[in-house]
Amino acid sequence: MEAAIGLASALVDSVLTLLSNELVGAYVASSELGLNSKEIKRDLMFTQGLLHEAQRSGVVDNHGLQGLMQELSAKADEAEDALDELHYFIIQDDLDGTKYAVPDLGDDLQGHARHGRHALSHTIGNCLACFSCSHMHGDDVTNNPHDATNLSSDGPIDRLPFHRVDMSKKIKSVIEEIHSLCVPVSELLKIIPRSSNNTPVVTLKRPLMGSTTVQDTLFGRRNLFEQTIKGIITNSSETLSVIPIVGPGGIGKTTFTQHLYNHERTREHFPIKVWVCVSTDFDVLKVSQEILSCLEGNKTANQSTSLDQLQISITQGLKSKRFLIVLDDIWECNRQGWESLLAPLMKGETKGSMVLVTTRFPSKADIVKTTYPIALKGLEPVEFFTFFESFIFGGQKPEGYDDDLTHIARDIASKLKGSPLAAKTVGRILKKDLSREYWMRVLENNEWQKEKNDDDILPSLRISYDYLPFHLKKCFPYFALFPEDHRFKNLEVIYFLIAIGIIDKDENYMDELVDNGFLVKENDDMEGEYYVLHDLLHELARDISLKECLNIYSRASFRADSIPKSIRHLSITMKNKYDGNFTEEIIKFKRKVDFVNLQTLMIFSGHAGTIDEILKDIFKDIKGLRVLYIEVESAEYVPHNLPNFIHLRYLKITRYNSRSQMTLPSILSRFYHLKYLDLSSWHGSDKLPKDISRLTNLCHLLETKELDSDIPEVGKMKYLKGLRKFCVKKESVGFELSELGELTELGGELKICNLEKVATKEEAMKAKLVSKGDLKKLELLWGTEHDQGESDVLGDSNELSDVIDGLEPHPNLQSLVIKNHGGSTCPSWLCGSIGLLMLTSLCLEDVSWTILPLGHLLHLSSLKLRNIPRLGQIISGSSDITDRSCSRLKEIILFRLPEFTEWVVTPNARWFPRLELVHCYGCPNLRSFPFLEEGSGSYTSLSTLRIFKCPKLLLPPMPATHIDVSAGPSRSMEYDEHDLALTGHSGAASKFTWVQLPKLTSLRELRIEGDSSFISMDLLLNHTSLTSLRLEDCENLEVDGFNPLIAAVNLKEFAVHNRGGDRSRSVAAALLSEMVVASRTDVLLPSAGCFRLGTLGVDSISAMLAAPVCSLFATTLHTVIFKLDQRVDSLTEEEENALQLLTSLQHLYFWFCPALPSLPRGLHRLSSLWSLHVGYCPEVRSLPKEGLPTSLQLLIVEGCTRELCEQAKEFEGRNPYLRVDAYKCID
Repeated sequence: MEAAIGLASALVDSVLTLLSNELVGAYVASSELGLNSKEIKRDLMFTQGLLHEAQRSGVVDNHGLQGLMQELSAKADEAEDALDELHYFIIQDDLDGTKYAVPDLGDDLQGHARHGRHALSHTIGNCLACFSCSHMHGDDVTNNPHDATNLSSDGPIDRLPFHRVDMSKKIKSVIEEIHSLCVPVSELLKIIPRSSNNTPVVTLKRPLMGSTTVQDTLFGRRNLFEQTIKGIITNSSETLSVIPIVGPGGIGKTTFTQHLYNHERTREHFPIKVWVCVSTDFDVLKVSQEILSCLEGNKTANQSTSLDQLQISITQGLKSKRFLIVLDDIWECNRQGWESLLAPLMKGETKGSMVLVTTRFPSKADIVKTTYPIALKGLEPVEFFTFFESFIFGGQKPEGYDDDLTHIARDIASKLKGSPLAAKTVGRILKKDLSREYWMRVLENNEWQKEKNDDDILPSLRISYDYLPFHLKKCFPYFALFPEDHRFKNLEVIYFLIAIGIIDKDENYMDELVDNGFLVKENDDMEGEYYVLHDLLHELARDISLKECLNIYSRASFRADSIPKSIRHLSITMKNKYDGNFTEEIIKFKRKVDFVNLQTLMIFSGHAGTIDEILKDIFKDIKGLRVLYIEVESAEYVPHNLPNFIHLRYLKITRYNSRSQMTLPSILSRFYHLKYLDLSSWHGSDKLPKDISRLTNLCHLLETKELDSDIPEVGKMKYLKGLRKFCVKKESVGFELSELGELTELGGELKICNLEKVATKEEAMKAKLVSKGDLKKLELLWGTEHDQGESDVLGDSNELSDVIDGLEPHPNLQSLVIKNHGGSTCPSWLCGSIGLLMLTSLCLEDVSWTILPLGHLLHLSSLKLRNIPRLGQIISGSSDITDRSCSRLKEIILFRLPEFTEWVVTPNARWFPRLELVHCYGCPNLRSFPFLEEGSGSYTSLSTLRIFKCPKLLLPPMPATHIDVSAGPSRSMEYDEHDLALTGHSGAASKFTWVQLPKLTSLRELRIEGDSSFISMDLLLNHTSLTSLRLEDCENLEVDGFNPLIAAVNLKEFAVHNRGGDRSRSVAAALLSEMVVASRTDVLLPSAGCFRLGTLGVDSISAMLAAPVCSLFATTLHTVIFKLDQRVDSLTEEEENALQLLTSLQHLYFWFCPALPSLPRGLHRLSSLWSLHVGYCPEVRSLPKEGLPTSLQLLIVEGCTRELCEQAKEFEGRNPYLRVDAYKCID
């Protein structure tokens, strides 16, 4: 019911919005329709108000109302399309200066004459339709069908015809029908009971869970479990710590916490333990009663209703004892309530007490946490499959469980995303019948999605959805349209939801879904910030939206019979070429579903020919499309009726084949309702259609090639919020700065080029930059030095200064770049007292200024000056604000400033307390920086200092904690508080000495490479906190005094290799041998670092492949790298057997082992191995005869014999799940 009301409400809102348009409303009120427009709008607004109230307070289910809602939605949908179509032709009239869609107002003779003329032309047009398809009748304009699929960006396009009589009849009919439904819907909404007076309350039936474990074995997560146990029992610095354990439903939060709670070390450490299942009812009084009841061990303790008395009793009970309290399954809490609950727990006199909180919601974790939350994700594939099998078979596999069933089980497991609850659900299903046919049916039909018990996976996840606020609940189902594992960009989703009418404007919905545990925000160096859908929640979205949304996946089983006719949003994911069965089902699907009102069509990863072959009939029927994602290879793959998509709001055109310069369809300029045009994946021609400025409703043009720099008359696109680049062109009409002045909503980043063509301040002011408050970054670019020499274009220096004064930006600007300005002084708006007070970044390049005052740029954090030949001084500070000048500067880059002599700082300035990075290159006359002067004490945050070609600059001794000095390509040193990397250094060659190394006790990562002066491990004696240590080519290193494998208890990654020197000795071998000896004592192990080590790289295969060594690493080591072993010429049977002890091994490397004759014979028995890398081992000529493990998914062969490379590629052909990369083969 809630969804039906929501859909009807959204559509009625849309209809009213269209009717509120002045010209659309006038047309509906015109004499030719004969409608009582005021009464219709009034009744619609009354219905709208009732629908909004029903959404706010909720109504009980009612089948009659449900049916009326569906009918109202259908008619409102039709009305929206009709009015939207009318609005389209009104826009077309406005662009072309015509009046074809002008309403007939009143009963005057002219109005009757126009209406009669339209009716006559309509009749004649129908009679002649069989003889001609391109006539002009009266005011109707016909379209040239040839231009419908014209892909050229050149030349104008024909108008679409406006059939006035048809339009009037359609609007009159649908408005009357929707009006007639308002009365019964309104009457029912007034009498049906509300579910509450506030927001809808979802009754969630959550199972109560205690501390007793149902599952004796904790599958997977051993490393995380050990780290958590250690963190719990060693945390003695705080009186009370709170650790949230966060993850989606069914991920195993409670099970993980139960094992923590019941572990022997936990029992020994905490004399008092309390477990409370909170669930959806977070009541401070009730939870306090539960805690006290557990403490006193009787039922009467929780009968008190006085919170004050309860808190006094809890304080007394916990006063002198260390305790562990688990609050399981928290769904709701606010900061005030949480602080009240914690108040008595904070009064303890013993440090080290702990509260563990499990929750689905990251936002709740943020409220309660005192340290980093533990985020539980799905189990790793190997661990998950073992867990999965345990639920299918229990203790023992049956004899009939052959390899064939194993492959099916693995395929099913891959769909479950590591979810323990999913493993339980599907395990129960498979257990019923161990036949291949049954398991294949489960795999192909996703049978687990049909399970409806409360403890099944989708019902469990559905509870989280039911708990969402309505504005998020109506957004989430549409995530089902995107492929699994899709990386969502915030704007991509927001634009999509606006385009289909689900939301009205850009809201922070994505981050709200993160807070509610539905999305995870991640960051990538290439893609930047993006979101991913949590595990099986994609399946949940599909389940919720199945009546409206459909995602067809070419590699999955697809059955048209199961698809409802009501589909309005369709996406197709084409990962590979489809087969005949898929084509047959698509044909059935096209017969079954009515595509006339399809609003969304999204094609992901299409192959050449896919769209034209499969979807051509669908495109013929589509009329109401709002969103279109399409991939094209050439002109023939563009839908033939693309011009008729007059309702389109969001268009994404993708083309990955850049071999030919395909142009964008000129028909783009006819999509007058288009708000979002996404060309970010377009790899065709750089040209936009010449009349693209006809898209007057366009808000965002997403592209990567600065295509927007070539839009003539861009000022017509008055709603445009982003324009990356604008080039002034005096020789072309429509490229004057006045075009920018019309873009009042412009924000983001803007680059203005060719400013040498602007002659006066008045002309510059027409850009109206000072009024663009949403603009964050501005680049002002004049021509090159050659252009600056042309006096007829640029004039003198004063004129240049006047021009830049006319380009004053809004005070909110955060980043400014100015290049090639030929004036002698900086503009008053930059250097004056009322200038850019919010500016954080300033970059000046090739300007002619002599002095740069920075006194009033109080928020400046980054300053970059490049190629400024006349600049002599930089002045920071002024008489009125000296104490804050440059106080926020973090980064200074000075490049080729030949006349720069000094940085002047006024007295009493705060110098540079936040400065982190300084690069100075090619400043031959610079003698000193004020922030580096002796005794200034102003560079305590400095972490990077690079000085090149500044012979007069004198530096004081650098602090020992922050330095990054590059002296050439082969010697460098980089250091911050936790990381140190030394390359090619010797103690005498740098100011850093080995005497200082023992003092850097906070180091977490240390890399020393090619340093012959590093001779003793004893220098690392104080570095027990290291997590990563790499020692490469330290040829004189001796093992004495410190063994990281024993003493560095947090070590996760360790590598020690030596390329040359004495072949008979290996530092790695010595360290491993010493570790084995230590393991036999009772003092140093088993709490040694080797039990945390996940990655180990050594230059001695024989030292590593020893049974005592491999036994110690068996459960933790996932990556082994054998590199630069110049000694090994065979593998003994003992070494082969030792390798089998590494049961957690996932990645194995053999690099630069010139004498290694072959790979280990027993590789096929390493059941966890995921990748194998073999590089520059010329004696290895073949893969093991026994084969490779079935778990292997990646094999890389580099710089080896051609025979081995070819065998690897052949092996790939026989194993469809394996990827092989073989290159740089040698003969």
